[in-house]
Amino acid sequence: MAKTMAQLPYHYGVKVRVFPSTEQKRLIRRNSDASRFIYNQMNGMNNDLFWLRQVKIPITIVLDRIADLTERLRKPSTAISNIHGWLNHPDFDSLMKANAIKNYKTAWKLFHQVHQAGTPKFHKRGYTQTYQTSCLYGAKVTVPTMRNGSVRLNDTHHLQLPKLGHLRFKGLPPKILVQADDIRIGTTTVSMDAVGHYFVSLQMGSEHPFVSKQSVVESKVGIDLNLDNFLTDSNGQVIDNPRYYRTIRGKLAEAQQKLSRRARRAKKSQRRLSASKNYQKQRLLVAKLQLKVANQRKNFLHHVSTALIKNHDLVVAEELRSKNMLRNHALAMSISDVGWRTLLGMLSYKADLYGRKFLTVNPQNTTQTCSHCGHIMTGKNKLTLVDRKWTCPRCGVFHVRDHNAAKNILAKGLATL
Repeated sequence: MAKTMAQLPYHYGVKVRVFPSTEQKRLIRRNSDASRFIYNQMNGMNNDLFWLRQVKIPITIVLDRIADLTERLRKPSTAISNIHGWLNHPDFDSLMKANAIKNYKTAWKLFHQVHQAGTPKFHKRGYTQTYQTSCLYGAKVTVPTMRNGSVRLNDTHHLQLPKLGHLRFKGLPPKILVQADDIRIGTTTVSMDAVGHYFVSLQMGSEHPFVSKQSVVESKVGIDLNLDNFLTDSNGQVIDNPRYYRTIRGKLAEAQQKLSRRARRAKKSQRRLSASKNYQKQRLLVAKLQLKVANQRKNFLHHVSTALIKNHDLVVAEELRSKNMLRNHALAMSISDVGWRTLLGMLSYKADLYGRKFLTVNPQNTTQTCSHCGHIMTGKNKLTLVDRKWTCPRCGVFHVRDHNAAKNILAKGLATL
């Protein structure tokens, strides 16, 4: 019996751009809207059930409604499809419905585990589209691969998806094409961004690693993330902060102001924004500017994270809480622009992928401690953001603030190991 995705030892994710026809775009939109509708129906039923259970008086109509909602939530797919018959239309992917319900239950599960993201919220309609389907394999398929499931690779430039059919794509890494007969596909996400580009994200699993393990280089490094320069490591190397958002900030502000004026003009003329061509043209321009910044930042972070992981056996970073740091309004824009949390996430999964070790440590006193003698600067001597260089009052060693912090971060990581 073939293993499930969860049982396979190696996993990998790939996002490729696809080029659907007009009819396929219509089907993607319909399935996206239906997925959002089912999610919101689940959310609405759960909210109703919660508030009805707050009624302590045994009112018959309330008790009947509670029993009805409880029964519906026991088998939500059947209940929602029976009430809303339009969901049984052949345009809709049955696995899309199952995944919408699964995503809602997962949101609750994450809330109970983490208690930070909050309870599931109503998903409003926007300019992006997304839905999930799954790759199924028939009973006759003994060895599931990328070429014989309901989501499959037809050739090097075409995918097959349920309901959508044949789709041209680009962007699949050559190593995946070579290993196609050893890889199976799991959850598949079809999406469209605010610019109108369509993508398919494939979750893949295999018995064999997707990348070759890196050889041991006997190198360990600590990294200090800061705003003055993006990154300073314990070897004294500095990576400058590219500040992508700041370079385009003025142009983006002008474009957003123009967008706001066109929105006011459309509302004054009592026209819907979706029917206002000038508004939609400007909205697309703003979305392209924002996408450009996001892509530049993501590309930069991928290059930095890959270089760190490939060149060092151990990478140690400080555990940053960006959410708390964003409360400082003087630094919020700069903190958002650098993408620290994204970098730490990339380092984490790439370390697993390449067989390296990545740790995060408590940043407490990493800046204030002398890496030579361990003296901590406190009271009147405590360093401020202005103090970029300092001399230890106990041992007299001269320090560059960020380099010293990176050394302390590496020392903490080694102590943890």
